[in-house]
Amino acid sequence: MRVAIYYNNRDVRLEEIPTPQIGPGELLVKVLASGICGSDVMEWYRIKKAPRVLGHEIAGEIVEVGSEVDQYKMGDRVFVSHHVPCNTCQYCLNGFHTLCDTLRSTNFDPGGFAEYLRVPQINVDRGVFVLPEEISFEDGVFIEPLACVLRGQRIARLRPGQSVFIIGSGISGILHIALARASGARWIIASDIDEYRLKAAKKFGADETIFAKEVNPTKIREINKGRLADLVIVCAGTISAYIQALQSVDRGGTVLCFAPLEPGLNFVFPFFDFWNDGITLLSTYGGSPFDITNAIELIRAHRLPLREMITHRLPLEETGLGFQLVAEAKDSIKVIIEPHRWPAKEVTLRL
Repeated sequence: MRVAIYYNNRDVRLEEIPTPQIGPGELLVKVLASGICGSDVMEWYRIKKAPRVLGHEIAGEIVEVGSEVDQYKMGDRVFVSHHVPCNTCQYCLNGFHTLCDTLRSTNFDPGGFAEYLRVPQINVDRGVFVLPEEISFEDGVFIEPLACVLRGQRIARLRPGQSVFIIGSGISGILHIALARASGARWIIASDIDEYRLKAAKKFGADETIFAKEVNPTKIREINKGRLADLVIVCAGTISAYIQALQSVDRGGTVLCFAPLEPGLNFVFPFFDFWNDGITLLSTYGGSPFDITNAIELIRAHRLPLREMITHRLPLEETGLGFQLVAEAKDSIKVIIEPHRWPAKEVTLRL
């Protein structure tokens, strides 16, 4: 079968490898849509495991069923979660599924940028979700990233009537904007370094947008009727973004750390202001099975304009172009790879 193998962001090669053979408790899934995640282009995170087939935002069709699998059948349209929790450790039992050692060590084989993937038995047991009729394969690509966003806003306790400032308007920021709007946020502000993405932020629900270099407390107060933001969500993995977040959050407010910083990047933390102003600082990673289920229901009900966020649909042989588009963080929002789309022709939609 054909796969797109990642060597680095500028070197993604179309290669041939054997189609995986499944065991008695496993599934073989034909990948029909696979999204490129912002984390796929974080070289400091990915390069140490290269070369490998990436891709974890997938939707497809079951084409082979192991002899011991009775809950799924050939032809089922599915979303498959690449990481699954044990559901029995102290982290899972306390609601922190994404801290589970099992979740952090599981995956499917070889990855979503392939024509087919093997679903291991543990993933079959707790990581395969049949897509409702209302959800297309393109929609299914959003299940995993939306679950991550749902978890973040859930633990941050976003409430109707709050003001939200989202730093970084790539796909994660756009999903946070759209979800905050659907959840009843009173005022949504978004920032980015790129004009194209600021236009996208406005389209998907931001009331006001700011170029990143212009963000300061005075500007936030001007926009937000004299106040700083109740909730600041950081979707840009830079020190400057986190410094802006701490300067932009109101007393009693929350900063949600959605994007990571590269290990070793540190900055001076204004502890007295954090303590004196009663700020809550939260980190979030991934989505739990609970969040995946809620994401599927939100998508099924068409509560968010997800398809409008897709700017590029590319065949498998153009995966390298997709990585360049996402890494450049300019004229794209959601880039989807369709491994079985023929003829091999780029389809691009502009906002």
